Amino acid sequence: MVSETPNLPVVHEALLPERHPQHDLFICDVADAVLKDVMPQMEHPFYSLSKKPETSVRRYEHNGQWLEITPSVKGLATIYDKDILIYCISQIMAKLKAGEKVSQRVRISSRDLLIFTNRGTAGKDYKALIEALDRLEGTRIRTNIVTGDEEQVDGFGLIDASSIRRKLGLDGRLLHCEIKLSDWVFNAIKSNDVLTLHRDYFRLRKPLERRVYELARKHCGQQAVWKASLEILLKKSGSQSPEKLFRQMIKNLAASDHLPDYRVEFDPQKDMVTFINRGTMKAAEPVAEAWMGALDPDIYGDARNIAPGWDVHHLEREWRMWLGDNEIAPKNPERHFIKFCETWFAKRGQP
Repeated sequence: MVSETPNLPVVHEALLPERHPQHDLFICDVADAVLKDVMPQMEHPFYSLSKKPETSVRRYEHNGQWLEITPSVKGLATIYDKDILIYCISQIMAKLKAGEKVSQRVRISSRDLLIFTNRGTAGKDYKALIEALDRLEGTRIRTNIVTGDEEQVDGFGLIDASSIRRKLGLDGRLLHCEIKLSDWVFNAIKSNDVLTLHRDYFRLRKPLERRVYELARKHCGQQAVWKASLEILLKKSGSQSPEKLFRQMIKNLAASDHLPDYRVEFDPQKDMVTFINRGTMKAAEPVAEAWMGALDPDIYGDARNIAPGWDVHHLEREWRMWLGDNEIAPKNPERHFIKFCETWFAKRGQP
């Protein structure tokens, strides 16, 4: 049914239904995780948009940055396989906000992951998860794209390793997986090169819709408008579709008007695509104020020992600003401040 009101998008038809409307996300700590992705993977075409296996080597170059992707015999990792990485990144960022220790190894409940990414929980969904892990681990990357302050031009996988635990018995049910993220991805997380995604990202039906949303989120962000030529959008999307078909898909996306956070307009005379901010992000994610509590005075002596030569009150101001920028309310402020001082000194040494 199409709405008779022209200004309202027909969201309920264009998006996948919410498979878990109550989210059932009070298991583990999934409910606390806001969808996060690392910016380099949003800006550049790391993933296949095809539902058929792609087995040819891909090379992408733009403004001096290059990316070469070599698939395994099972094909390139797809944009749907990327859901696993988004889940891992989201969980790590939630732990960082809580002041918890994180590492490249992430242990995940398979069921939690499927629910978080709006997938089914039948046997075929668990099987698809194993296949996705194989493609993520098998796809090899070479690139000069920097994450944090490191350029990694040797080959690496989107994930370095994975292990799977399956329940013995007739059903062979998948219990949990352990994934080791690549240095490249983990560097981006540690450097906070991440952006929040709209929850409806996992409800987008088509691979291109997800990819176009990622590009809009990265390049338009909180700005009112971002414009890109169809040629540039096609290149940055990584789509293997002919330009004529790609143009029609963008026209359809503009007509349906269901992309989260952004409205899409297409000018056929100029072959120009315009993304207009709907103003939904700020309402969905209010920016937290800097933590205003008082530290225990005894902690300053520990801070001086941890970061010798630094003015501890300067470090405190930097820490408070960092808390506000990252929307963090520490459960143990003194311990969190000391950890901040330790990291600060490790990166900068004595002044």
